[in-house]
Amino acid sequence: MATTADIHRFLEPLSIDVDRSYELSRKFLANFRHLAANSRDQWLPTPISESILRHLTDQGAGQHLAIDIGGTNLRVGFVELHGDAQDPSSRIQRPLEKSWPIDHHLKNDNADSLFSWVGRCIAEVVEEGCRVFNISKDEPLALGVTFSFPMEQRSVSHALLKDMGKGFALPPGIDLGAHIEQGYESCRTSELPPVRVTAIANDTVSTLVSCLFSYGGTEHRRAAMAIILGTGTNATIPMKLDLLHPSKRPQTVSVLPGESVADAKIAVNTEWSINGSLPPMKEMNLVTKWDDALSSQNERPGFQPLEYMTAGRYLGELARIILVDYLVNKLNVATEALPRKLLEKESLTTTFLSHFKPLEPPSALLEKLRRQIPEDADSSFTWTEDLATALYHIAKAIEVRASGIIAAAIIALLTLADDLPEDGVAMADSSSPIRELGVGYTGGCIVHFQDYLADCQQFLNQLLSRRFGGEARLRVVLRPCHDGGVTGAGILVVAEASSSKKSEL
Repeated sequence: MATTADIHRFLEPLSIDVDRSYELSRKFLANFRHLAANSRDQWLPTPISESILRHLTDQGAGQHLAIDIGGTNLRVGFVELHGDAQDPSSRIQRPLEKSWPIDHHLKNDNADSLFSWVGRCIAEVVEEGCRVFNISKDEPLALGVTFSFPMEQRSVSHALLKDMGKGFALPPGIDLGAHIEQGYESCRTSELPPVRVTAIANDTVSTLVSCLFSYGGTEHRRAAMAIILGTGTNATIPMKLDLLHPSKRPQTVSVLPGESVADAKIAVNTEWSINGSLPPMKEMNLVTKWDDALSSQNERPGFQPLEYMTAGRYLGELARIILVDYLVNKLNVATEALPRKLLEKESLTTTFLSHFKPLEPPSALLEKLRRQIPEDADSSFTWTEDLATALYHIAKAIEVRASGIIAAAIIALLTLADDLPEDGVAMADSSSPIRELGVGYTGGCIVHFQDYLADCQQFLNQLLSRRFGGEARLRVVLRPCHDGGVTGAGILVVAEASSSKKSEL
């Protein structure tokens, strides 16, 4: 039977330390700068300035209608904002919200069918809102929309769909706001007010907006970016327009009075998991034969390599591929002797491996493994504590690599946006005040998979020390920002209403 040292040697291709993560971050920075300037599928702008969003952290108030169209669920609700609240936890409330699963037939049907259903769900919530909040039926309701797919936006209220994926069959080029308004209007009664889509954003943009509002800000502490790390992964950060390809620059940008567009930052949906981000990871030899095997069996091989290596939809299957390889090619177990369930795709889930810990006692891990992948009655193969321990080390190695990759990408993105200097000179003065950059996060994978959150934070701390020295008074801190879809869309309604100036580019 192989020893712990043997499994660690076997998993060496997954290994990452602060030096590799640091070098990866440098390569990501150059890669991200290139993608922002050249890619048509990544680094997509939402045309509203960061200054407006930060202005709302103290000013936003009232109740606002919002929806969140995700890959599996639709949520509709009213968001209540209290920008003047001293307690950040009470700045945002959701007094009325409902959720529906998006059935497969709706994903596969035509746009009219899907958006008619969305309209009926909105109408159900609006009807209840009219009763509870005494909403007038004579005035149009402003609606904020979070949409968890890539879009092309020329203004905050207008978005054209790009290729969606995630099982949706809708063609690109659909006018999202118009279809939502038409779907609602088709089922609106005379007792309900009309709705007008005034703000649209990607889910990571809405998470950033929600984070900016709830996190607050001071001279030395502010929210800087947002990431989603659940089934998939993505990130959004405010950036200067001149970093983007001219074709992606919006026709208009909502800014504060007196603000120059040239100086403004706007929220950019990076779509960083798309394959344009692959070269740095390949250059660092972080893409293994196991990752290639996983990629080859997906719907679109090679499409989202960063997701394959870091996100919840794939990490369980990656562990299964590695475990089978370990059993067959390291321990010389015949493939036909393995439990039949283990040879089934996705029989080891990310959810299962999230709770496949702690290492001690191994007997508890063995019991969990046997429940998930039972031994076959007609086979001599038997799970052992050593094999259960090996699977734990596989899951942990996958998680640590993911943490090092995501931390490297976060530091690179903050550097690209000028939130962090590229070298340590600017941070050498230890007498300077502590500066905290908050990274709002959401998603079950980073919260639950092994020690993902803690390890990612540790990598961030080490990367800052590596760049700026141990005395640098600077922190990048992961902060929870869950349920940002509905709340972010509601805040964007206020942001767009308060932007008294739209500058032509």
